[in-house]
Amino acid sequence: MVVLRSALFAVWMYATLILFGVGCLPMIGVRRGALWAIRGWSRGILWGLRVIVGLKVEVRGEQYRPKGPALVASKHQGELDGIAPFVLLDDPCFVLKRELMRLPILGWYAARSRMIPVDREGGSKTVRALSAAARDRLTEARQIVIFPEGTRQVPGAPPDYKSGVSALYRDMDSPCVPLATNSGLFWPPKGLLRYPGTCVYEFLEPIPPGLKRADFMRLLEERIETASTALTAEGRR
Repeated sequence: MVVLRSALFAVWMYATLILFGVGCLPMIGVRRGALWAIRGWSRGILWGLRVIVGLKVEVRGEQYRPKGPALVASKHQGELDGIAPFVLLDDPCFVLKRELMRLPILGWYAARSRMIPVDREGGSKTVRALSAAARDRLTEARQIVIFPEGTRQVPGAPPDYKSGVSALYRDMDSPCVPLATNSGLFWPPKGLLRYPGTCVYEFLEPIPPGLKRADFMRLLEERIETASTALTAEGRR
């Protein structure tokens, strides 16, 4: 049943991507229109997961969910982590790989909704451009979403936090809201299988601005990894 449900969900996912992507093209002349279309598709994906796969998405830590401009540093275990925040947050702006901007449909909407592309090999020049873009998006009262490890990690893998998040934290002078998850148990980083259960996204206590880099990185990793490990253990029971 897992294989059949996963196959049906894959059909649903790509069919709705084409329908939304093509059908909403007239709306992407403005950022809000593009974001509305992405959010609509994301809601459809969560509906498909619940009805077809039997996977529910639960949100915890609502008291910490940012309502205005903020930096959100999220654990990244699978593709769902790039979809769910469009439903969880009011106006998310992802920091993403530049290559994704070249994809048909997804790249078009990412560009029109003013996501922040980065060249991961660009060094200090990339960090400066990233910080400038993030400060610009903050003027729109958006939530800047970054994956501190840069790429998807299998649940339980040793953490590998990169310095880009600390540069954003320093230059944005904004609270950083850690976001933990166990999504990789149900939508793994690789493969087509999707598993039933309850995927949890948990907003954690914000880290106030102004900490030294080392203190910030230690606290961020500690909060995200501790909570994600607990959620993973819960999801495996």
